[in-house]
Formats: sequence, structure tokens, C-alpha cells
Amino acid sequence: MAIKTSLVLWQLHLLLLLSCHDLNLANAAGGKWDLLISNIGISAMHMQLLNNDRVIIYDRTDFGASNISLPNGKCRNNPKELALKIDCTAHSVEYDVSTNSIRPLMVQTNVWCSSGSATSDGSLVQTGGFNDGKLMVRTFNPCNTCDWQEMGDGLGQSRWYSTNHILPDGSQIIIGGRDAFNYEFFPKTASTSNVFNLPFLRQTNVPREENNLYPFVFLNVDGNLFIFTNDRAILLDYTTNTIVKTYPQIPGGDPRNYPSTGSAVLLPLKNLRSQKVQAEVLVCGGAPKGSYLRATKGDFVGALNTCGRITITDPNPQWTMETMPLPRTMGDMVILPNGDVLIVNGAATGTAGWQIARNPVFSPVIYRPDNPSDSRFEVQTPNAIPRMYHSTAVLLRDGRVLVGGSNPNELYNFTGVVFPTDLSLEAFSPSYLDVEFANLRPQIISPDSHLKFTYGQRVDIRFTALGLLNRDLIKVTMVAPGFNTHSNTMNQRMLVLPRGLVRQVGRFVYEVSCVFPKSGSLAPPGYYLLFVVHQDIPSEAIWVRVN
Repeated sequence: MAIKTSLVLWQLHLLLLLSCHDLNLANAAGGKWDLLISNIGISAMHMQLLNNDRVIIYDRTDFGASNISLPNGKCRNNPKELALKIDCTAHSVEYDVSTNSIRPLMVQTNVWCSSGSATSDGSLVQTGGFNDGKLMVRTFNPCNTCDWQEMGDGLGQSRWYSTNHILPDGSQIIIGGRDAFNYEFFPKTASTSNVFNLPFLRQTNVPREENNLYPFVFLNVDGNLFIFTNDRAILLDYTTNTIVKTYPQIPGGDPRNYPSTGSAVLLPLKNLRSQKVQAEVLVCGGAPKGSYLRATKGDFVGALNTCGRITITDPNPQWTMETMPLPRTMGDMVILPNGDVLIVNGAATGTAGWQIARNPVFSPVIYRPDNPSDSRFEVQTPNAIPRMYHSTAVLLRDGRVLVGGSNPNELYNFTGVVFPTDLSLEAFSPSYLDVEFANLRPQIISPDSHLKFTYGQRVDIRFTALGLLNRDLIKVTMVAPGFNTHSNTMNQRMLVLPRGLVRQVGRFVYEVSCVFPKSGSLAPPGYYLLFVVHQDIPSEAIWVRVN
């Protein structure tokens, strides 16, 4: 009852504070929250789902002891650490979705505010960090007993607040970061061993505020990279270090990247057999110009309530602006299996940084990109835990969204601060998981999970559906799980596969023939979650490997 009372008081306070916005949370449409684990031992600053249905989570190493010990008497001995020279606690854990359990992992160097990608073979490659970790490359292979492996100074430039993206050949590019106005590749080859200058990153850097960290990066369907930072974007041919297109400034000119910290997604790619596949990017939230410096002085400006949507493949691309029902900075955008976008976490005032945001936004919002422009947003059921700076969210194979983190404090502070450090994990279940839709929900029975497929390969997918099937409302989607930190989900990508007719082949059993994408520019090699979706109700996914 105390939690409900405080939530109501907070909602009333926010309504009074931001009365110019439509914050009618009484119209929350659906979804439900479940607390999974109240204390995983660390605060979930970074997350990546791997193809064994386990989520790698890590925080930072330089604040002192965490709340979970390393196994078997292990300790880190690092004289460079400021807080604790010998540390016998874990700063990374593995979350097992199936057993709802945690396994402590050992990371040797500081992974604070770093970046990463799940690679084509299913391993996680993580790059950069702070202090002794700024040049590091670390790998994690998905297995029952695996732990972090560190490769030494594998980077050519310090990377802190950078962005990674998988490329069509399976390598990854690492872009930007604090005082890093360039990009590089991993693994290194004879032709990619250098660091490549990118003046655009310097041009979008605001003195004393930056607002160009953790760039939003998406692989365009032509193989070039869409890079958005601060309030503008370019299309980069990274093979020749040439800007092939400059996009117009987002209307209003307000910053969307860290520390103003909006979020962005590449909307689902469709019509993959077309000669010219259309690609759209959606950028939502952030903070007005100057908000960061004002917040550091205790003046918490209201966050942005706008989204910009742009077709990046158009010859003359222009932004279309939309208004969210709730203003939000530090939100996370997660593509759901049916193609909708969940916007979750964050604050209504202030920016990212130590204790410089207020008014947590408890209610997620679902954005339906195919709806008419005046009916795309829908406010969802609120949770009770503030998810502020250093919160995370990733999609799981069963269609839930795993949510964790929130630590706007320099140390682990559980009392005496506005927003205590949070060590919990929650799951948000969108309304498509409601029991009332059980008869509409498909269940994939073939192919088996973890099979390999080649570009352009045809596959027959068999599934069951217990209720009346509308064959015209079946689609098959393929989602690349992303690496999430600081409101940036790197490599997140959805493709709607071309399909043939849906045939009934048995009692409640159906088959649909689909074709995998034709190239790595559409779908970089790696593991994807494949869903069958019926009337916007997704199945549980199977893992497929495309290469």
C-alpha cells in the first residue's frame, strides 16, 4: 500500500510540474511488471542477450566492492584502481533466463561506460572502458563455465562512451567516444589496423557538454553507416572514409545523445525482395540545449517529448516530428517481436550524469510505427522502481523485456541519496503475453533452434495455433539482439522475412515458407531471434544463425 500511495503522489507531482504535457497515466493500456531478482549483486549498467538465453551484465570496477563475491576465493589485484586495490567481488554476472539465477563473472579491467557487439560466431566482444580498461578488448563465449577473456591493448584509441556495430563481413567498427573523433575496426587486418579520422564527431562536440557521445549508428541497407550524433546525421562509407550523404538537422536543433541522452532505433526492414529496400530511423527524447550545465547547478529542465522519424534511404530525406505522451531523457527503445517499439526507463527532467536528473518516468510507452501518425503512442502500465541513469533493457526470447540498473551515484549508495543504487532485475511483459491471447499465439515446431542458414535460403517454418488462424495476418520476424547501455542499443535490428502462402498441414498445424535476407548489408552475420507473429501476437522465438 505504501508503494501505491507514493506512486500516486509522484504522478500528481509530475502532473503539476509538467502540466503542459499529456501525462494521463490513468489511460495506461496494458502490460505487466514482475520482479525477477531483488539483488543480483551489481547494478546492470550494460546488458547483452547471448544465444544460450543468458544475459551478460556488467557495471564498473572502480567504485569499491559490489554485493556479490567472486567464486572459489578469486580476487582482482589491480594497483591502478583508486577505490580498492584487491577486490574479491564480481562486477559482472551472467543471468540465466530459464532458471532465473545469477553466476558471478570476473572482469579484470574497468569496463565503465564501454561498448560491445555479439559477433557472428555468437560470442560477445566488448571494447574500451575507463582508466586501465580504455584500450582493452574483452571476449565472452556462451558456455556453462566460460568467463571473460582479456586481450590487452587491442584498440588503437582510448574508447569511453563509444558505439560498436557489426559490419556485413562480420567484423565490427568502433566509433567515437570521449576525445575520440575517429573510428577503428576489430579484429585488425593489414588494411584496417589504423584509426580513421572522422571530423563530423568533432563538429558535433559541444564544449563543456559534449552531447555527441554514444553515437546512434545503424547499418543502412546499402552497406553504408548512418551515424547520428547531437542533432544531425551523416551516411558514411567506412571503406573509403567518405561522407556520401549529409542529413538535415533534426527540427528544433536540440541534442539527442549523451549526456542529453535520447534513444534511437532502426525501424523494422520490410519488402526485402524489393530492388530498393526502405530504411527508417526513429530518434526519441533527450534534453533541450544547455540542460546538462543547468542540471549540474540544480536547475532541472524538462526533457524533450518529441521524436524525429526519417527515411534514410530517400533521395531527399526529411524529418517528420511526432510528440510522445511523456517527456523522457535516458529512455531505452526496444524493438518488440511484432515490430512495435517499447520506450522504457528514464526521467522527465535533467540529463544523464551523477545525480542530475529528477522525476522518474515509471510508465513505458509503446510506439506502433505502422499506425496512423495520430495513434502511434500508447502509455503502458507503470512500474514502481525508478530506472534513472545507468539503467538497461533488452528483449528476451519469450517476448518479455528484461529491465535493470539505475545508479546515478558515484558509489553504491542505498540510503541518503535521492535515487538509491538499484541491484534488481524486472521483466516487462507486453500485453501480447496476456493469457487472453493464448489461442492466438503461435508455437514454432520446426526448424530446430540454432540451425545455420545462408543468405537467400528458403526455409519452411511449421507452427501450431490453437485458435482460429487469420492467414493474412501471419508474419515472420527476425531480431538481432542488441548490446544495451546508456540508452543506446547497439546492433538492434529487425527484419520482416518475405513469405509465401500459409498452408494447413495438420490439426492446428501450419506451414509457411520464408526467405532469409539476401546479403550482410541487410542482415549482418550472426545469431537472430526468429518469431512467428499472428495478429501481432508473437511466438516464443527460436535462434537462427545467418552467415
